[in-house]
Amino acid sequence: MATPMTHRSWACCLVIAVTTPAALGSQVPGATLTGRVVQKGDTSYAVAGAQVILPSDGRQVVTDSGGSYLVGGIPPGAHHVVVRALGFRPVEFSVTLHEGHQSLEDIQLDVAPGVQELAPVTIAAPAASKVSYRLVDFERRRHTGRGHYLDDTQIKQSGASRLSDLMRGMRGVTEHCAASACSIQMVRARGCDPDYIVDGRMDNMFGSSTPIRDIVALEVYTGPSDVPGEFAGKSAGCGVIVIWTRAGPDRKR
Repeated sequence: MATPMTHRSWACCLVIAVTTPAALGSQVPGATLTGRVVQKGDTSYAVAGAQVILPSDGRQVVTDSGGSYLVGGIPPGAHHVVVRALGFRPVEFSVTLHEGHQSLEDIQLDVAPGVQELAPVTIAAPAASKVSYRLVDFERRRHTGRGHYLDDTQIKQSGASRLSDLMRGMRGVTEHCAASACSIQMVRARGCDPDYIVDGRMDNMFGSSTPIRDIVALEVYTGPSDVPGEFAGKSAGCGVIVIWTRAGPDRKR
């Protein structure tokens, strides 16, 4: 009859299983290639952002601000290495790497012909004016590039005395006159008048007569493809004119 295996026997077998040579071999790291990339003739000048490439292994790293690089876990054996950086001649060399060892390769790069280091240039510019919080949506839409936009400075420089004068020359915008009255229309609108949004609210009754001196920003959308989603609707085909006035209420934060 077989003797039952004791707790100590299990522990012994477990240790033997864990410390087999095959398991140890799988835990040994590959080789490591490390070093710095510097400028030839002035090794104190580190080349940051240089690419260190091992084509045979498919690995690639970029040097840090001190020109240092490290490629780990490389299969042992002979490897071809390519180093390149903007403004320098590329360098290629071969290196033999050994399992579990670290190979130090400091690389010097020649400056490429025709590349000249320029003296630093200091640019001074006035600080940008703070955008009014209530015009955040105006600025957001202006950055999309759809529609026509005029800010306070552009409106003042235009010298316009009427809204139609302010919009004259905008692509897709025209002025329709009948009898003694004239109105702004969009070329693609087929005879209908645009919607007017004044300080965030629709105002088709008085929007077109808003005095120029009161307007701090203007947005003009000539058709459905231009009109932002927040203004889209059945009448979007007639266009939308968004007016921001100086006396408009502040947006709630």
